[in-house]
Amino acid sequence: MDGVFHDTAAAALFSAAKMNKVSLFASPRMFCDIYCLEPGQEQRPHRHAGNDKVYYALTGTCRVTVAGKTRPLRPGQAAIAPAGSEHGVRNDSDQRATLLVVMAPHPDFKG
Repeated sequence: MDGVFHDTAAAALFSAAKMNKVSLFASPRMFCDIYCLEPGQEQRPHRHAGNDKVYYALTGTCRVTVAGKTRPLRPGQAAIAPAGSEHGVRNDSDQRATLLVVMAPHPDFKG
């Protein structure tokens, strides 16, 4: 859809090579992406010193790790990674998974 309205299912775009990030919105204050993970794909654990991140499961099931704790994330569930905490996500299932991901402030806005 145009402007500020998005059909997240239509926006999802998968890649066989690696997890794909589809940008829905970006400003200096935040970004909002759709992460698209084929089975076996991941975002390796990492941290952001000054940025909070939210993972919200749209489809499929992923394993999310935040600050050393790992849990499955199913549609309708969210995981929050406060600034400075190590976090990552992996699709260990046999189905595709999509996550709505929001980070604030945007770590490297190039407007």
